[in-house]
Amino acid sequence: MSKPKVLLVDDHPLFRQGVRWVLEENGIEIVGEAEDASTALELVEQLEPDIALIDINLPGVNGLELTRIMKQRHPSVQVLILSIYEDDEQLFQAIKAGAAAYFSKDVDPDTLLQAIRRIARGEYVINDAVLSNPRVAGRVLDQFRELSQREKELQNFFRPLTDREMEILDCIAQGMSNKEIAYHLGISPQTVKNHISSILRKLAVNDRTQAVIYA
Repeated sequence: MSKPKVLLVDDHPLFRQGVRWVLEENGIEIVGEAEDASTALELVEQLEPDIALIDINLPGVNGLELTRIMKQRHPSVQVLILSIYEDDEQLFQAIKAGAAAYFSKDVDPDTLLQAIRRIARGEYVINDAVLSNPRVAGRVLDQFRELSQREKELQNFFRPLTDREMEILDCIAQGMSNKEIAYHLGISPQTVKNHISSILRKLAVNDRTQAVIYA
């Protein structure tokens, strides 16, 4: 597989320099750097990166809104959001924005490298955070229940969950582990992860669809 091409988006030059050094030392290509949303969008057009590492606390247009815009304009670009601290609300909003991963800035370099490589292979790393967080799973479940009530308004735009996906999400919201869910439903742990990836992608799509419909 070719080197993943990464765009760094952070308003702190020293932090960008540190991340660049770690990634380049481990075979990841940095194609550009941006300190704000407008510059980032211009560079995505010019450089066509595979992955954008985005600071959630950008000045002006923040990282969540930048992620939404980027995923609308360039769906193939995968986004990894970095935050000063881990927060359930930020994680939930990162999912709705369409991010493929969410980490605090004190993430271990090896974990960050592994996440980038997994994202480059098409994996949805953010589901790991949801599988270990019943509160966020509960919010995702509530969101889909709300969407179900609006199905007539959304008509063919709405992408509902399957019965199996609802079962899995409900199990996570109850605090069941990945292995417990797999055993309870008679499926493999990998199948559980695959379903979670599908659920979170649907949530991101539905969130963007609603924004367009109700704008």
